[in-house]
Amino acid sequence: MLSNLPLGLLSAAALLFPITSAQCNGQVEYCTRSWSNITTVGSHDSPFVGDSLSDNQDISITAQLDLGIRFLQGQTHMSILGNELELCHTSCLLEDAGSLTDYLTTIKTWLDANPNEVLTLLLTNGDYVGIGNFSASFEASGLDTLCYVPPTSPDVLPINEWPTLQELIDNGTRVVTFLDYDADMSTVPYILDEFSYYFETPYDVTDSTFDDCSINRPSGASADGRMYIVNHFLDKDVLGADIPDRDAANTTNAVSGTGSIGAQTALCESLYGRPPNGILLDWVDLGEPIKAQDVINGVSS
Repeated sequence: MLSNLPLGLLSAAALLFPITSAQCNGQVEYCTRSWSNITTVGSHDSPFVGDSLSDNQDISITAQLDLGIRFLQGQTHMSILGNELELCHTSCLLEDAGSLTDYLTTIKTWLDANPNEVLTLLLTNGDYVGIGNFSASFEASGLDTLCYVPPTSPDVLPINEWPTLQELIDNGTRVVTFLDYDADMSTVPYILDEFSYYFETPYDVTDSTFDDCSINRPSGASADGRMYIVNHFLDKDVLGADIPDRDAANTTNAVSGTGSIGAQTALCESLYGRPPNGILLDWVDLGEPIKAQDVINGVSS
């Protein structure tokens, strides 16, 4: 036993085998922080990977998670046959990235291999289908077993009552899931209604300065009592269509400077008195999203 070693040998052992504290989402400090008191950069349209005009990411879901992304957003639509939810960009005729079940299975596999990680998941319900279509995919993938259910459910959990990351990890509830429309927290309590909890800034932005932090959705909402998501992904107009601007991603996803993650965060914080809870980005492998996240949260990279 190390306790039986002479003091000199103990000192040498400490140098050779330093004791490290457990980390939560890559940071020791996050373990004792409330989930609602951490700013997380996220992957906007995370399933749409490639180099077509409708793609938003360069790297796979697994690679995004390996990079340090802990907030994934994805669009869902019913399949062309109408029998299953798919990850489709605007329409399944435009781009179909596979079934929601397969997407969730990929996430579940990664989380099983990384037990100290907490993930936020935001899905859109583009066809306004019933909540049972979503719960079926969660159950088929097994991800439902890792999802957090607020103790106040179906009522909204106040911002200051969220558990810490360590509590979520210890309780095996490491996935916090939101749906933008037609969530039913009385029926499926682990899929939370996004706009009961959040407001969002404008999206499909083509102004590279990102000088707007106004509340876009839900319309007419108050910031009081809601967390918020900044849509910090830049589009460009191509023949009347808004296309993700990959060429600008290194600047858009920078830590500081005009149009950067840091600059828009500072603007929003000046308006609302607190930093955003989520910041959605295209091309998460470009620029320095994780460093920007660390700076906003006041932790070392």
